[in-house]
Amino acid sequence: MESRIDSPADDSESLAKQVRSAVIWRSGSQILAQLVQWGVTFLVIRLLTPADYGLFAMTQVMLCLLNMINGHGLASGLIQAKHVTPRDIRQLFGMLIVVNVALGAAQFALAPVVAAYYRQPLVADMLRVQSISYLTTPFLALSYALLSRQMEFRQQAQVSILSSLVGAGAALGGALAGWGVWTLVVAPIALFTARAIGLTIAARAYYWPSFDFRGAGALARYGAFIAASQLFWFAQSQADVIIAGRQFDPHLLGIYTESLFLTQVFISKFVPPLNEVAFSAYARLQHDDGAVARAFVGSARMIMVLALPFYIGLAVTAEPIVLTMMGPKWAEAVPIVRLLALAMPFMTLQVLLSPVCDAIGRPEISVRNGAAGAIILTTAYVVGAQWGAIGLGWAWVIGYPVFLGVGLWRTLPVIGVEANALMRALTPSVFAALGMGAAVSLIAHALPPMAQPTRLAILVASGAAVYLAWLVLFARGMVGEINQTIRGRAQPA
Repeated sequence: MESRIDSPADDSESLAKQVRSAVIWRSGSQILAQLVQWGVTFLVIRLLTPADYGLFAMTQVMLCLLNMINGHGLASGLIQAKHVTPRDIRQLFGMLIVVNVALGAAQFALAPVVAAYYRQPLVADMLRVQSISYLTTPFLALSYALLSRQMEFRQQAQVSILSSLVGAGAALGGALAGWGVWTLVVAPIALFTARAIGLTIAARAYYWPSFDFRGAGALARYGAFIAASQLFWFAQSQADVIIAGRQFDPHLLGIYTESLFLTQVFISKFVPPLNEVAFSAYARLQHDDGAVARAFVGSARMIMVLALPFYIGLAVTAEPIVLTMMGPKWAEAVPIVRLLALAMPFMTLQVLLSPVCDAIGRPEISVRNGAAGAIILTTAYVVGAQWGAIGLGWAWVIGYPVFLGVGLWRTLPVIGVEANALMRALTPSVFAALGMGAAVSLIAHALPPMAQPTRLAILVASGAAVYLAWLVLFARGMVGEINQTIRGRAQPA
């Protein structure tokens, strides 16, 4: 009989310490890694052109589609399982290899079709080179699953920082060498390769793959649900680029996609690592409905207390941020950034729903939510694209609140959370962020003409001061609870 590899002990005090440690390491490393990547990214943005980013966005549609089914859902099944044997791990490794070799071959073969759709021949060559990245996925997914089962995020954090340095070095080197759009192709490959090597060593994931998949039906079914949910997520997240890529020229598409990049910095860089920790924690709590509900409300409150001031602040300081961080040639992005920033709070809350549903063994809820989002958002994008990039911005502002409403209506009863309880948890942050936005707008209108970096520094400092003061004056209880949870003096919410 094969030995089992069980999850660590589930007592609440031990889990609370593990969650705090995981959040510190995962979010802390993400901040450090992103500071490096942002510094390089904005340098590269200044060296490349909007058209380069438009061409790159066209390749990302196929990459995102195929990466939705690259086997990370299978890895999530390994994390969610209570007991795992070495045979389960070897089977997972074999499945990941089969899936990703097939996906790489499919992308290589379909590259000319995608290029023909966009009427950009260079896209085919870019996609063929990018197919190399699938070779790293089996090692990444397996190692990530093994480390996450043990809630071992310290080593993941260290690898993330090192691989970010490798990717940033490749990006800056390529841009300075005059590689143009190929800089955006090579840098992610370098990053993923470094991360795959680092995580494999950290997890000691030295397993031979097994291609005998008998008995792996439960893992495959769970992975299939996750993949279906991710496919619907692809429809939500890439439909705008698919539609705009056909109607816009590369320059305008680049303006739109980099506006998205700027406004999604928080949700794409900071929320996923926290969701990874949350998924592991929810999986450990899945048999205690009350604990899962409290954990979700507490997680949503913690994330939104940071997200709301970021997004509202971005909306009211869009002009100095764009001109300072991206340069004058990106000035067309200012009104688009302003609109997209207003939609991001709804998107942030929406993406918190899937981890809790998946972790408690109800991935079909994520699938249904994804299907609803695909219909709602795609319809909004089709209509909005008729008015160009600004129209797509309005599609986000109108579509995402509707999508979030559907998602909450379907999800909250399943995880045992009352809508009023969630609303009470978020209300102090909402009012504080809106008050901050109003104050910063007034200050911006009162400031005399000055250099954009100076203007931005004044507005950011003023906004932070107003937001913190508002919370201390009107939400002191919430601030105290968050402080106690972070310092480990109370159970996680």
